[in-house]
Amino acid sequence: MYGINKEEALIMHIDLNSAFATAEQQAHPSLRGKPMGVTNRISKECCVIAASYEAKALGIKVGMRRTEAMAICPKFVLLETDPPKYNAVYQKLIKIMLAYSDKIKMKSIDEGIIDFHGMEHILNGRTLEDIGYEIKQRVKAEIGDWMKINVGIGTNRFLAKEAAGWHKPDGLDKIDHTNLIKYYKDRELTDLSGIAERYGARLNAYGIMTAMDFLKAPEYMLKKQVFKSINGTYWYQRLRGFEMDDHETSLSMVGRQWVVKDPSDKGEYLLPCLSFLCETTGMKLRYREVEARGVAVWVSYQNGEYWHQRRMHKSTFYTNQEIYRRALELFNKRPHGIVRTMGIYTYMLTPSQVSQLSMFDDITKVRNITKAVDEINDFYGTFTVYAGTSLEGKKIIKQKIPFGGTEYFELLLKTA
Repeated sequence: MYGINKEEALIMHIDLNSAFATAEQQAHPSLRGKPMGVTNRISKECCVIAASYEAKALGIKVGMRRTEAMAICPKFVLLETDPPKYNAVYQKLIKIMLAYSDKIKMKSIDEGIIDFHGMEHILNGRTLEDIGYEIKQRVKAEIGDWMKINVGIGTNRFLAKEAAGWHKPDGLDKIDHTNLIKYYKDRELTDLSGIAERYGARLNAYGIMTAMDFLKAPEYMLKKQVFKSINGTYWYQRLRGFEMDDHETSLSMVGRQWVVKDPSDKGEYLLPCLSFLCETTGMKLRYREVEARGVAVWVSYQNGEYWHQRRMHKSTFYTNQEIYRRALELFNKRPHGIVRTMGIYTYMLTPSQVSQLSMFDDITKVRNITKAVDEINDFYGTFTVYAGTSLEGKKIIKQKIPFGGTEYFELLLKTA
């Protein structure tokens, strides 16, 4: 009736439940069954970046201030993040996933996709539900008995992710042509992955109030009126179980930001921190094998004001020193005031030319030195060697856990 994809569901979405909080409960049995969470750096007004299911049940949400969480539950326990611990979990999860298919994609640190197309020899007559339950048992046996995952199965990545969130925690569900309509009938519009308030309001303006209304909407209407782009067609197909998301997202910028530990207007405090942010940005650029032409710095002040400046350069750059020199020129132009948050990002990215020989000896030397430093840090640990201008910044800025992707997480923790 609705042109639904009737192919066999061969995409599996794995979601590690409350990954960081659960990893801490696994490591600390005394915290199991108790409301707790993790934050990047403990302070009075720090934010909860992950909460256990016990905490979520009380209304403690990700992004909530520590004081708000404590007001809800005075016994709420908040720990600082422990990247090596999460890395161990992450690596074991990838190892388990690779045992079933070499076509895996980690969408974030705690979410991954397994594509079973062409993996009939692995399935060996078993259903994906059988495989899903087996993976659940392996997670408990190989990662920890307190660790739980949601498994979703669908004909495309969207439905597999929806299925993974159907019955949390520790659920396993499949969505295909046999139950897709039933699933949508029980969903609010903004329950759907990718439809937040902004998209929800846009759809509402055209009388699309529920998930079923969304499914029933004509492709022409979605493309020409609602989304006013090819994105309308993508959603029309995605909702019906056709794959629209099997592609790499283009990289537009690389950077780093920091909430200033002790808000200040003193250059001797802020400049080493800027240098350290530039070092981590340079590492990210080289890890992604890109160079930049543009650099921007921004600052938010304690009085609520915001300053931002950017500059495009004629030639590309990628070394820590080049990034810091360009960023410093801009940063020194900032208005005076107590800095609360600061950041840098590079843009206009192009594939790296580092591996190509240069006709200029000095450029070759710089590239060789940069490569040597990266190799030392890769072997002995991140920031074994770094610029003297970053010395104090490294002491001040604690490395945070990145969200929304895995590439930089892997870089920081020296994984392949």
